[in-house]
This record gives sequence, C-alpha cells and structure tokens, in this order.
Amino acid sequence: MISTEDFLWYVDQALDGMVAIVTELGDDLANRRPDLPGANSPYVLLHHCLGVTEHWAGHVVAGRTVERDRDAEFRASGPVDELVARARRAREQLAADLAGLVPSDPPRGATDPEDAALPLARSQGGALVHVYEELAQHRGQMEGCRDVLLAPWARTTGP
Repeated sequence: MISTEDFLWYVDQALDGMVAIVTELGDDLANRRPDLPGANSPYVLLHHCLGVTEHWAGHVVAGRTVERDRDAEFRASGPVDELVARARRAREQLAADLAGLVPSDPPRGATDPEDAALPLARSQGGALVHVYEELAQHRGQMEGCRDVLLAPWARTTGP
C-alpha cells in the first residue's frame, strides 16, 4: 500500500480537478445536466464523490458514524461556493480519518453484506482504493460533462 501522504496527493489531484470544473462552470452550468439519458450534473458528481469519501473513508475505514442518503446525492443542486467549501472540509476530514489507518486490517465500520467478498470491504486499504476509484472515475465523467455543457451545440436540462 502507498503511504497516506501519497494517497492524499492522488485524492487532491482528483478533488482539485473537480473543484476547478464546478468553479469554472459557475452556479448555472454546474447544476445543469447534458441532455443525455442518465446524465448527471457536475454539481451532482462532486456531491456524490464527497458522499463516497465520507462513507468509505469516514465510516468503513475510520469507524465514524456517518449518515448518508446516496439517492439524494444524485438529486443535489446548489451554489458552487458552498460545494467547494464542503469539498475543502471533506479533504481535511479525510486526513483525520486516515490518522489511524492500518491498510491490511479489516474495516472498522460495517459494509453491505453483498460487498463482503469484494476487496473494497475486506480491508481498510481496499476501501481506500475504492474511494480513489470513484474519484478518478467521476472526475473523468465530469470532464466530459463540462465539455458537453460548454459546447456551442449543447442542450441541457436543469437540476
């Protein structure tokens, strides 16, 4: 497993990239969805990633009690500056959650029974790889979404 500092560097790259996108787009476009089946807005994608991080690092790895409404993450909308501030706080909390990390140890928080056999639920390190997997995947999705939203031919829908 890589060091906590190296892991956080990769997380910072993903989160900083997503924050830059919603900031560039501003409140209106960051809350719009490309007019494509199942598309999410950039706001939704970052909001969801913060929920993923809170659950998997805060609860599964660190054992903190975390209230999460995953379905609501995909309906989220709001001011970009509030989301950016939340991302900054989430990153600080992530560093605190990893203070007692033992990558090969089992998770401190419960995981869903259907995940039990998967690497993401077998160890703290596996849960963190899942966090990064989600951040990287959704950063790429957000980059494509931004490109569509800024295209002169784009059709969008509201939040």
